[in-house]
Amino acid sequence: MTEHSASYPGSHDGPRGQAARPADPRGALRHAPQASAAPGGLPEQPRRAAAPSTAASSAAASSSAAADAEHSQPRTPSPEPVRPAGPPDGGERRSGQPRPAGQPVAMRRDGDRLRFVGAATRRIARGIDLDEIVMGLCRATVPTFSDAILVYLREPLPVGDERPTGPMVLRLRRTDRIPDADDTDTDSDSGSGTLPAALPQPELAAGSAELCEVRTGGALAEVLRGVRPVFADSPAAIAALPELLGDCRSLPTGRRAILAPLRGRRRVIGAAVFLRRPDRIPFDADDLLVAGQLATHSALGIDKAVLYGREAYIADELQRTMLPETLPRPTGVRLASRYLPAAETARVGGDWYDAIPLPGSRVALVVGDVMGHSMTSAAIMGQLRTTAQTLAGLDLPPQEVLHHLDEQAQRLGTDRMATCMYAVYDPVSHRITIANAGHPPPVLLHLGGRAEVLRVPPGAPIGVGGVDFEAVELDAPAGATLLLYTDGLVESRLRDVWTGIEQLRERLAATAQLTGPDHPPPLEALCDEVLDMLGPGDRDDDIALLAARFDGIAPSDVAYWFLEPEDAAPSRARRLARSALARWGLEELTDSVELLVSEVVTNAVRYASRPVTLRLLRTDVLRCEVGDDVPQLPRLRQARATDEGGRGLYLVNRLARRWGATRLSTGKVVWFELSLPGAAGSAP
Repeated sequence: MTEHSASYPGSHDGPRGQAARPADPRGALRHAPQASAAPGGLPEQPRRAAAPSTAASSAAASSSAAADAEHSQPRTPSPEPVRPAGPPDGGERRSGQPRPAGQPVAMRRDGDRLRFVGAATRRIARGIDLDEIVMGLCRATVPTFSDAILVYLREPLPVGDERPTGPMVLRLRRTDRIPDADDTDTDSDSGSGTLPAALPQPELAAGSAELCEVRTGGALAEVLRGVRPVFADSPAAIAALPELLGDCRSLPTGRRAILAPLRGRRRVIGAAVFLRRPDRIPFDADDLLVAGQLATHSALGIDKAVLYGREAYIADELQRTMLPETLPRPTGVRLASRYLPAAETARVGGDWYDAIPLPGSRVALVVGDVMGHSMTSAAIMGQLRTTAQTLAGLDLPPQEVLHHLDEQAQRLGTDRMATCMYAVYDPVSHRITIANAGHPPPVLLHLGGRAEVLRVPPGAPIGVGGVDFEAVELDAPAGATLLLYTDGLVESRLRDVWTGIEQLRERLAATAQLTGPDHPPPLEALCDEVLDMLGPGDRDDDIALLAARFDGIAPSDVAYWFLEPEDAAPSRARRLARSALARWGLEELTDSVELLVSEVVTNAVRYASRPVTLRLLRTDVLRCEVGDDVPQLPRLRQARATDEGGRGLYLVNRLARRWGATRLSTGKVVWFELSLPGAAGSAP
């Protein structure tokens, strides 16, 4: 009976008694005998297997020989299997021996490179802005492909098809590297495993002052023009790298550095330098291809990120110019507003808000929403907002304003639809008139903390055509807060609009309870609290929010008279104004007010056919308003020396703090303001 030897790793020496070797995924054995090693240390590829009968006979012969050898020789421990004399990294990778912690694994097989390039390009492609793409390049290459990387980008970066005018200047945008032994407080005696001290630290980023001006016709310009990556020891890179990095910075010797130009769609936008430590194997020709792939993907991503940044900037500027830069400060009301885009990738939308001062210390409050959140929606919104401002200047009733907006939307196109809420607040009468065009109803927060959803006729959206709009007049008590908003605040995929309105009402009531029944919450903080009700994933549309705190004007601060259009009207106006100033303790303004009132009333009664109105308002300024039934607005002109008239408005312009004229549906109002005695910036 023949005894066969047991097979286990390392039990025999030599070709016959070598242990069974696991097969490589490509079909080749991981370890080949020393005798079969090809010149240069690479293992010889195994030959194609013979016919089945031949293979079987060979296996049997091998088994007999192994058994005979085992009977004839004593069993002794065998040394480690002989490994091929390949490159230093290949032996370590294929031997299965553990590599020291922190030391990168070299890539020797084509499959490794393909997997690395795929993972690196996916990481680079995930970035949406410039910094994310550059960081993705650095994190993907260090330490797997290189031990350090320097990324230089053009300053400034060209956008799209723009042709740069000045010389090419490269700025060090970001660096990354494996920490040295000194950085980690480990063994620092051996300098062979560290990068040269001249290499920058990873903290150098976009704010670094390192600049490099590429000389026309120089070595660096030639390498960048060639687009292909080059080794540091190539003749072109030997002269180009000192120009890029500076003469004072040393580099690893041999093929341990690659200079890869970054070329976008149109032109070169930068360069990347990949570096390896002296104790790591140098780059080879296949690594040049890898560096070229990384540089190409990064450059195209940077190109797209710059284009995206410009589009985002244009969108932000468009949205900012479409909305009010600052809100006015009308008498008797305080205002606050907020705007939130639908998402970071959709920064423009059709939501808008506005506050427009009107004659008689009134103010128009407008909130609208054009369907969609795109550049087209923003453009339509801008046209509708401009139309609303023009109509408000004519002092039309709210329902008439919506009617004209509806006509304008139909002129812009058949599918241009929007919702709008238009309200006019009168601080003297403490009343507000509201008209609605398919918009969510406003919410009124009373001084005591009660939040009320106002019952306003819903109306049809703007752009439908052929519908009438209805206005409703409501009380606006002092201390109350009116909240106008768009549907993005109360409606989402997680809740319907009426559920959101009820949540908004509850949030307003809860916020008012924090400040007590006699003190309304601050407007800015109230707006922030309202926006905080939005949870993650709870916003699908852009949001416009306008809050108005009604302070009103006390009846004791208002004086109002009717004057018949006769010759005695100016003298009566002076007498009434003098008595009102005396009642308010403003005798210092008597002379100026009498002169200006006399001039404005004289112009009014000269052309009016109905009674002229005179009103004085005492707030933070003294405001005088004179109204008549003549629609023509007065114009300031320079009177000649021989003219008997024409100097009334010239006096008003010289003595008043501000003045103006507004056309009304029933005529016009001419007004002027004077600073109160002791107020800052008082007019002479």
